[in-house]
Order: sequence, then C-alpha cells, then structure tokens
Amino acid sequence: MKMDKVLSKLGISKLSEGASTGTKWLKGGGEKIDSFSPVDGNKIASVTTVTRKTYDKVIDQAQTAFAEWRTWPTPKRGEIVRQIGENLRKYKEPLGMLVSYEMGKSLQEGYGEVQEMIDICDLAVGMSRQLYGLTMHSERPRHRMYEQWHPLGVVGIISAFNFPVAVWSWNSMIAFICGDTCVWKPSEKAPLSAIACQNIIAEVFKANNVPEGVCGLVVGGRDCGEWMSSDNRVPLVSATGSTRMGKAVGATVAARLGRSLLELGGNNAIIISEYADLNIALRAAIFGAVGTAGQRCTTTRRLIIHEAVYDAFKKKLVAAYKQLVIGNPLDQKSHVGPLIDQDAVAAYQHAIKEVKKAGGKEIVGGGVLTGKGYESGCYVKPCVFEANNEWPIVQHETFAPILYLMKYSKLEDAIAMQNGVPQGLSSAIMTLNMREAEQYLAATGSDCGIANVNIGTSGAEIGGAFGGEKETGGGRESGSDSWKAYMRRQTNTINWSDQLPLAQGIKFSV
Repeated sequence: MKMDKVLSKLGISKLSEGASTGTKWLKGGGEKIDSFSPVDGNKIASVTTVTRKTYDKVIDQAQTAFAEWRTWPTPKRGEIVRQIGENLRKYKEPLGMLVSYEMGKSLQEGYGEVQEMIDICDLAVGMSRQLYGLTMHSERPRHRMYEQWHPLGVVGIISAFNFPVAVWSWNSMIAFICGDTCVWKPSEKAPLSAIACQNIIAEVFKANNVPEGVCGLVVGGRDCGEWMSSDNRVPLVSATGSTRMGKAVGATVAARLGRSLLELGGNNAIIISEYADLNIALRAAIFGAVGTAGQRCTTTRRLIIHEAVYDAFKKKLVAAYKQLVIGNPLDQKSHVGPLIDQDAVAAYQHAIKEVKKAGGKEIVGGGVLTGKGYESGCYVKPCVFEANNEWPIVQHETFAPILYLMKYSKLEDAIAMQNGVPQGLSSAIMTLNMREAEQYLAATGSDCGIANVNIGTSGAEIGGAFGGEKETGGGRESGSDSWKAYMRRQTNTINWSDQLPLAQGIKFSV
C-alpha cells in the first residue's frame, strides 16, 4: 500500500489541524510543523499546532464531557472501548504502516504497536466489570464500611515519539472505562499517527453518541506540555519521555498538588549466567539491543556476563551482529531501521566518542551510514563496546543501538552492577539455575519495576503493570490494578442503627 493511500485511508490531509475535541476538528491557530520520515527524509504532511486559546477550548470541552461521561454505567463505557478495539483491527495495516514510516521502527514492530492497542482494549473491557472496592467490618455496632472508586476527571496524556500510539492507548482506554475524559499531547515528532488514531476513535464516538470532549487532542511543542502540567483542570498528567522531561513535569504537577504518572528513562541490563542457555540469551540480547534501533525505554543497554561464558558469548554476539540488515523498515528483510532524527544521530555519535574517551574497547564498530537507501542521514550501525559500569556515559541512557559488555564472577556482584545506575525500569537474568533465578527476583535482587527470567528486557505484555523505579518515575500503566491511578478512592461508613456510637469508644453527650 502506497503512503498516499495510507494517509487517505486514515483521513490525513497534507495540512491537518492539530486540535480535536473527539469528533470535531478545531483550528489550531498555531505554527505549522512538518512531519518528515526518518526512513527516506521525505516530508509526509504538515500539522497546525495549538495556541493557548485552542488548548483551553479542548480542556474546557473535556471538563464538560466528564460531567456526563462519568454517569454512564461502567460496562457501557467498556462497550465503547470494545468497539474502539474492533475499529483498530480494521485499520491495523494502514496505521501500522504509518507508525513505521513516521517513526522509523520496523513494519512488524509497527503492526505490533497497533496490536498492543487492540490488546489493551480487550483488557480494559474486562476491567470495566472489575473495578472492585473492599468491604470492612466496623468496630461500631450496626455500622457497615466499604470503599469505592470514582473517576478523577480530565486525564492529560503526554506521549513520546518511540511509541507514538500504543502508550496513549495504555492510558486512555483504561481512563475511559474508569469514567475519565482524556486530552492527548502527542510527540511533535510523530503527530500524524496521533491524528490517525483520533479519526479512528471518532467513528466509534459518532456511532454511539459519546459526549463531545471525551477524547481530545492537542498537537504542540514543549509549551503545550507545560500548559497541561500546570493546569488545575487536569488532576492527573501521565507523561512518557526522558528523565529530564519527567522531572520538570513531576515538579510542576506536584506544585499544584496534582497527580503525575511518570514513565521515564531506562538503562536496562541482562545478566547472562554461567548456567544460561546461550542461544536464548543471544536472541534476547540482540532484539533487546537493536529493536526499534535502540529507541525503546526497555532497550537492552548493558550485558553483564559471567566470566566462564564471557568469551564464548561475545563471539556469538559479534557473529550475530554481522548478520543484521540495516535499511528501510517497511522492507521486512530489514532488522534495524533509522533513528528518529539528526539530533538522535548526534547523541549516538557523542556517546561513541565518550565511551572511547573513557577507554571502552570497540567490539562491533559503529558509524552513520550513507549512500543509496540511507539518504535521510538517520541510519546508524548498531555497535558494541566493552565498558565499565561506573563510567558516566554508561550510567546515562542514550536512545540509540549502543550495547555495553561487562564481566562478573559472583551473582551478587552482577546484581549490584545491574542496580548501580540511576534508572530502574526493566531487567533480566538468563539462567537455568532455579536458585539464581529466585535470588534475582528476591527483595535483595533486581530493583527494577520489571524483572524477567530467561526472556529479555524488551517486549512487555499488556497484562502486567508496566513501569519502573528510581529515575524511571515510579508510575504503572497497562495491566494488573493500574486502573487505580485513574480514579480516586472513597471510604464510606453507613450507620443503620438508632444510636450514634463514636469510634475508639469515645463518649460524648450533650
């Protein structure tokens, strides 16, 4: 399917507005931004960003819609989400292609991202009948206590370029079944994928008379994110991006005593034990390190390898890297696509320079690719260095396919190395030794929000709560009981007696 046909099928024009209240598009009124594909450097289309006035209109409409949306029975809201999932199935091919072309990830990963959206819809539909509270026995006679959950209001969603649609759906679909309305600020590096999603959802909303404003969209730059972070009308801001960005959002939201759900950087490691199945470990390490060209928060950035298998595994790794095909991600023969833009390429080059300066030994060489097929200037070689965990560049998350190798002799030392970075998102150990696996998963083991055994750091499933600790932000999205982040808890006590006994046995008479 040609890209012009893809854009047409998804309702995207050469100049689209970047503001919507759900089914209606508003005049953004702001500057025009162009979306260029890192695949070939070509301009895809342009989007008009929002002014503060347009932003306020979208937020006000979301507030108005909340007053009605929260009164819809939760299973009925779940039915809307079910239909959204069905519509995403209908548009999976063109939306997946657009995600791949606009962001640069492989076509299979583009399709996979849309499948994540479908999966979260399925999960949210089930959740819509399971937003359970608790009942408690009161210490007072003829009293009953329980807790229940109510929607918060408008949820602001700030998403990153590397998952231009999936992470929005993790938040919005669960927020919808909770009774919240949402306003989405997508990355300005991938706005067209967001506009496509808005069009897909609008079909469902129109067919079901969903209140206008339940799902808003505001395309803009940093200033738009700052408006949202400081907006008292937005009780929860869910932000995905760099640690630097998350610290700014978290501080601004906290200053107004709002809530923030932060999914920030990762510096993820795989420990490869002497008891590992090296073939499984190799596949996990390769996909984790080069998938999405190293532009995942769950990308494998460090391999901590037992000294007994270090040389053997390094040899396997070098051989596997030689087999990687770097090229157009829409070509399914390609393993590695481009970085998102020239800024990302510069960060990649800087990291290589710094690790070499620190004394890192180059195992697989890097560099920027040029020539036919690489005209965008965004294609780089995945590279591997032997490095020290303490080096500043290793402690820093570089959003690029750079992998660091280090050696260990005792598992306690490997765990300490893995944990010895500011970030705490995803982690893994490759071992067939049950005692090692259990030690790794114990309280004294991995300090990350995600800890895996015999699978890699990348590719989390929808059913489990996703998120990390330390400078990763501490938020949880997607599965488990993550719905609680989008609701407020209320404790209720009912007195069905003809007396008014007080708690703690207090006596008060008048």
